[in-house]
Amino acid sequence: MVLNPELRRRAVLMAAGGLLVGCSRRPEAGKVHLRLATGPAGAVYRRIGGALAVHITEQVPGATVSTVPSRASTDNIRMLGAGDVHLGLTSLDALIRTDGSAPEGLSAVCRLYDSHLHLVVMAGSAIDEFGDLEGRRVSLGARDSGTEFTSLRVLGLGPLNADVRYLSQAESAAALRDGEIDAMFSLTGVPTPAITELAQRHPIRLIPLDTQADALFAAFPGPYTPAMIPATAYAGVPATHTIAVPNVLLVRDDLPGDLVYAITDTIFTHTRTITSAGRDDAEAVPEAWQINVRTGISTASIPLHPGAAAWFRDRKR
Repeated sequence: MVLNPELRRRAVLMAAGGLLVGCSRRPEAGKVHLRLATGPAGAVYRRIGGALAVHITEQVPGATVSTVPSRASTDNIRMLGAGDVHLGLTSLDALIRTDGSAPEGLSAVCRLYDSHLHLVVMAGSAIDEFGDLEGRRVSLGARDSGTEFTSLRVLGLGPLNADVRYLSQAESAAALRDGEIDAMFSLTGVPTPAITELAQRHPIRLIPLDTQADALFAAFPGPYTPAMIPATAYAGVPATHTIAVPNVLLVRDDLPGDLVYAITDTIFTHTRTITSAGRDDAEAVPEAWQINVRTGISTASIPLHPGAAAWFRDRKR
């Protein structure tokens, strides 16, 4: 028998009684406490992860979701594997192994939105193209982040030798502003808070990465596509060619299917409220506008959790 979405949400109350991965404290009867790994300060992961936590808590009976700050993609995958969290955000390229498989014990709830690789310099910088990074002080994002993973691949395909630093998005923006670095990479949604705030106070430029997009696609087919950061994204910055990478919401395989079904249902039936993050400001989480059923099922070689797969099957009925 196939349960409708409301009955499946109610079934969570029965399925969740014994669930609390990675925590010795037993949950209250009929309650499930989930931890969702997000990202660092100034990152879209922190913002969209917080919005997802709020709406899953509100819409899934018996479920409470708290967010766990992290260094982003690779860190989130590690915490999921260790059982420190139940859900986590990651970029698809950092997740897919060289043989196309996912890490054991993990599967996808859905594809959420695409990140774009930003290469940011101050407006007066002598850096005009990617090759000018040779020998320059460049932030590759925080350790264990998707930015680090993708920007290292880009530099390796160059090949290009830079004086690399590992700073979070907020730290990178501050260091760029203060002249402590010459450029910063950021793999994130558009627009992203740290770069938006920097551009509002100081003129910046984005360096085109169209050649690098082609090289990545040729070397690692699957998770990369050429893309454009629009002229409307950042104050005074024209449209710029770059690389897009999908982001997925990961889940541990040992979460009950009905619980993951209810989480999936919440994501796709409450996209508009996730977009506004419960505020009047409709631009609170603009990346959530990309969430839709048609692309949500597209997680490449990463399998869907059975609960998520059941939800997508029910949508076709």
